[in-house]
Amino acid sequence: MRPLTDTTTDQAPADPAAAEDALATQPIGYWSGLAHAAVTRHLRDAMARIDVTQPQYWVLNRVNGGPVAVSREEVVIQLTPLAHGPDEIARVIDQLLHRGWLRIDAGQRLRLTDAGEAARVRLRELVTELRAVVHKGISDEEYVAALKVLRRMVANVEDHGGS
Repeated sequence: MRPLTDTTTDQAPADPAAAEDALATQPIGYWSGLAHAAVTRHLRDAMARIDVTQPQYWVLNRVNGGPVAVSREEVVIQLTPLAHGPDEIARVIDQLLHRGWLRIDAGQRLRLTDAGEAARVRLRELVTELRAVVHKGISDEEYVAALKVLRRMVANVEDHGGS
């Protein structure tokens, strides 16, 4: 396999204490995984304190998120790739129906109730506050640059026939 650039940087073992001048050798999988775990834990812990889960927030946003009301099946199909297992989103919909945050209309479409919309707005405010903590000391330009790099890495792997 030939390198994609003229220079190749050696891959070092993951090292949480790596000096700044050694960061280019660090494995992206380790650091992106660590970031994912820390941010997800931070978000889910804060939501748990108000008795809500991240998947519940996803469903509330998805039901609210378009000009046309969605069916249960559409929400399940759209959100299952984010979930822990194929049954999680269906269960979340049932939880939100039971809680009175969702209802099913005559056309079998999901709708937010007033309580569901109030919860979605409250959660949006919480997520905005949590985002500020995660982004502290990071400019929008730095954040965009980081996402561009991650998107390019994903594309590189997918273009190269990754799994």
